[in-house]
Amino acid sequence: MTLLTAKPGWRTCLPAGRIGRRELFFMFFVYAIRSQMKNYIYVGLTNNVERRFVEHNNGENRSTKAYRPFALIVTERFETRIEARKRRKIFEEWDWERVFKIVNK
Repeated sequence: MTLLTAKPGWRTCLPAGRIGRRELFFMFFVYAIRSQMKNYIYVGLTNNVERRFVEHNNGENRSTKAYRPFALIVTERFETRIEARKRRKIFEEWDWERVFKIVNK
């Protein structure tokens, strides 16, 4: 369980490995999104998948802006940021085209 103390205005979506200050327990999610226009897959980590998905599709993320629109293809939930970071690293190493071929058989 992750307990964090709060300061108004602090962001809750921090770079991997940093701890925010909030007095809430929340889960961490690893997600993968696929561009519907180009051959591009982005793997990310967040505490709010819905918000991040909207941000990606609205062009609010510089690294994914050119690849919009996206489809959410995978999400997994974790209790700690450390667990989520480990899984994200594994996701980033996947051969996604091979995964899609296996799933779509």
